[in-house]
Amino acid sequence: MTVLEDRIEMADADANTRHLDEWFERLERMPVPEGFRVEIVGGNVHMTPQRDTHWEIIFEFAQALRNRLGKGVKVFSDVRIDFPGHLNGFCPDIAVFKEYAKKNDEGRWRHEDVVFVAEVISKGTGPNDYGPKKLAYAEAEVPVYVIADPYVGRCYVYTDPQDGDYEKREAFDFGTDIDLTGTVVDLTLKTDDFPRD
Repeated sequence: MTVLEDRIEMADADANTRHLDEWFERLERMPVPEGFRVEIVGGNVHMTPQRDTHWEIIFEFAQALRNRLGKGVKVFSDVRIDFPGHLNGFCPDIAVFKEYAKKNDEGRWRHEDVVFVAEVISKGTGPNDYGPKKLAYAEAEVPVYVIADPYVGRCYVYTDPQDGDYEKREAFDFGTDIDLTGTVVDLTLKTDDFPRD
């Protein structure tokens, strides 16, 4: 990459951040119904209701990660993180950060510090999780991305991000253990209690 290309990329990233900041400020002033999550994917605003099934799976992920990695680990849910691409202000269902991660000057977590993401499929926004969000996570080089889909009763594990996509994908039916021992989170995730929709 040349110096000019690097400067252009930095200017584009700054413009994306400014636009996302403006959008999120406007969204915070809107009467968003309680229990809805708001995020921006590829410049489109998505509001999704949080269902009990959705939350139970998120809680199982968070609990397993905290139990394995310890109380000091930074495990968050529904926190804004700006990812590569055009206007991508995501609020992952689960995000795990590097041990030394710190917020940037604007008070937000950096995508460069994310080591694990899990998304639980919602009917209206499922295509985002399988498509543009998966590609943005790969572009950000998030080592492990897991999709839990309660509609089909299956989890998909994506690893080895390269050239803007994941090289490896494995599928695990609900009720089977997900072996993540060779990854940054180094755990076996039990899915016996994952509810289905």
